[in-house]
Amino acid sequence: MVTRQGGEAGGALGAARLFLLTDVAGVLGKDGVLLTDLTPSAIAGLVDDGTISGGMIPKIETCVGAVQGGVDAAVILDGRIPHAMLLEIFTRAGVGTLVHA
Repeated sequence: MVTRQGGEAGGALGAARLFLLTDVAGVLGKDGVLLTDLTPSAIAGLVDDGTISGGMIPKIETCVGAVQGGVDAAVILDGRIPHAMLLEIFTRAGVGTLVHA
């Protein structure tokens, strides 16, 4: 289970980035397009309007907890994509949903 406290642990460890490897693309907009760059305030609005729901809520709460706990950024990555972590680290656009302050 993904927990907000798990994200906060990243901050306590002084991590620069938290990666959540999962089996979904990341946060999708109402139009089905991957949202690649989010802040906690934008996330609150997306939860309120139902864009973020269900199983994505604990994932996004973990990312917000990490960022609020001191991690520079947290990323939800689709583990079904070969080399997803490398693509996120070494490409400008990345392949997941980045959450930052």
